[in-house]
Amino acid sequence: MLKIDGSYGEGGGQILRTAIALSCLTGIPVEVIKIRANRPNPGLAAQHMKGIEAAKIISNAEVEGLKIGSTRVIFKPRSVKGGEYKIDIGTAGSVILILQTILPPLLIAENKSRLEIIGGTDVAWAPTVDYFKNVTIKAIRELGCEIELQVKSRGYYPRGGGRIVVEVTPSKMQGKQFEKPDCEIFGISHCQNLPDHVALRQKEALLEFLRRKGLKAEVEVEILKGVSTGSGVTVWCGYKGGSALGERGKRAEEVGIEAGKNFYDEFQLEGVFDSHLADQVMIFAAMAKGITRFTTTKITMHQRSNMYVINSFLGNSVKLDEDKREIIITGNG
Repeated sequence: MLKIDGSYGEGGGQILRTAIALSCLTGIPVEVIKIRANRPNPGLAAQHMKGIEAAKIISNAEVEGLKIGSTRVIFKPRSVKGGEYKIDIGTAGSVILILQTILPPLLIAENKSRLEIIGGTDVAWAPTVDYFKNVTIKAIRELGCEIELQVKSRGYYPRGGGRIVVEVTPSKMQGKQFEKPDCEIFGISHCQNLPDHVALRQKEALLEFLRRKGLKAEVEVEILKGVSTGSGVTVWCGYKGGSALGERGKRAEEVGIEAGKNFYDEFQLEGVFDSHLADQVMIFAAMAKGITRFTTTKITMHQRSNMYVINSFLGNSVKLDEDKREIIITGNG
């Protein structure tokens, strides 16, 4: 059994998600200790439990330590099975973080899968659904992943209630050298159960910010009704993106400007991938046949943490060139 130190590097939930995904992929049992040791409330939260429960179902695994607050989990997978799965997080926990745990193993299942995941689509400390759909999926499709994602409804903190449907086709992936793409800037400004002008003001503030930087964008507006109330903006170009979320007392203009800044901070830097995409793509590149290379805007602790987990399972698969800010991944096919 492989032992993974959950306090390594940034010491957050990503170490757990990557370890469980790789355990399903390789069939290697894993013990994760010191889970989320560097967080204010260490151990498993409801969202992490749902991710492990989902992985348990798709791989018919034996699991120990699956309870709120647990800092140690043992996960023993069997074979991964495709099929139809419905996962209701029950909170505004991120649907994307659940997907990060189970998408890689479903790509090697014998059959196609259809996932319905209910929870938060646009919540703090997680990629927004628009970022994942338009930046992450764009990149992993170029490695050969076959995945379709539809947003059926949006979910915000604290009520959640958002719903995505994901179709996954088992895929043979091939490594790739990623180059900087020619791309236009796109965005989505959305609000739910709020006056129409909220999404419109967010959009105008974003466009004005970008104009001051000499950039133009095409920004879609979504005005919705649903279970939860909230708003947000995501903006992207090629392999880089940024987002911001509304909250009580925060003006719509602040949300638009914040999304613009978060995007521009990555967009202006050298590097093909933004710093968030770089760590998200690692596990898929490790599954591909051959070598994947890309530069990133900055080397982060999240990337180092993911490298630690992947290399623990697959040997010296991921390497960092600090000077060039390049990540080189030798996939196992």
